[in-house]
Amino acid sequence: MLKQFLKRNLWSQNVAAVQLLGLCPLLAVSNSVANASGLAIASAFVLIGSATLISLLRRLIPDVVRLPMFVLVIATFTTIVVLIMEAFAFSLYMQIALFMQIIVTNCMILGRINQVASKEKLGVAVLDAVTTSVGFAIVLIGFGAVRELTSLALPLALDPTGAFLIFGLLLAGYQFVDRRIEDRTPPNIVSQAEAL
Repeated sequence: MLKQFLKRNLWSQNVAAVQLLGLCPLLAVSNSVANASGLAIASAFVLIGSATLISLLRRLIPDVVRLPMFVLVIATFTTIVVLIMEAFAFSLYMQIALFMQIIVTNCMILGRINQVASKEKLGVAVLDAVTTSVGFAIVLIGFGAVRELTSLALPLALDPTGAFLIFGLLLAGYQFVDRRIEDRTPPNIVSQAEAL
């Protein structure tokens, strides 16, 4: 089960690289590894905390207030992480403050809460949240590292235009590698993977 979650959330259905969710903060904050790491840790805290609480309360939440309840829980964990960062990592917080506040509306977090945590038992919800967070962090921090290194030779990499260009090239590379892996995989394994 862990292997399936890792394969899906880190590679085949990665929220940032495949589903293209949460790209606004990803493109804006990834101008350095430090900023990207800060946002990745904050997003993971909010997603894992929210998924845990929603999974525990899923049978008690009426359908008519489901979405507002999800947003309220996400906002609570976002406020907690903002207060922690203000207290212990204020200089980092000031670099990514705007995007910390809008974690509440991050479609990656809301999507995983709605699709998994609100329907599954605690263990599955937490496992999904952790693996999704790791997948998002890998893309976010990796992209931050690429932009930071590229900016040494090409300062455009730190600008929004450079962010779009570099991310587009990285996505093209990801698709190329994914297709090569898919072409080398025997047909019966591919059909089993698609069934998951």
